[in-house]
Amino acid sequence: MSRAWRGHRQYMKQMMRQLAVKWRRDPAILRVENPTRLDRARRLGFRAKQGFVVVRARVRRAGARKTRPVSGRRQKGMGVSKIKWAKGMKQIAEERVAKKYPNMEILNSYFLWADGRYYWAEVLLVDPHHPSVAGDAGAKWLSKSDS
Repeated sequence: MSRAWRGHRQYMKQMMRQLAVKWRRDPAILRVENPTRLDRARRLGFRAKQGFVVVRARVRRAGARKTRPVSGRRQKGMGVSKIKWAKGMKQIAEERVAKKYPNMEILNSYFLWADGRYYWAEVLLVDPHHPSVAGDAGAKWLSKSDS
């Protein structure tokens, strides 16, 4: 499965294009039952048990928009076009998901697909207070030590 993703196979592109058509109709942040890229999620620490959540996030792709200055300047000093974001799309997706799920900790995230308009990533979340996470030896570091 991971070889298909790394090699950018034609059938993976076709499958992801079909999925992207469905994803465009979904909300920007959507909890999903299973990871789309199971191999990647497992490598990043996801486990199929209670307390672990997968969320698909959609971020609009475009350059930063800056208001045009009111007072006079030469074109070079205007600074309206070609403005770039200081953060990456994946980081923006993680922040938006963290805002929607305040009781969860972000474990990791990975790229899913991007077209001309949107960037999709799946964010892995963990509930640090869930008993199955607190009792798990591999994920014990996630649970809060102060509680």
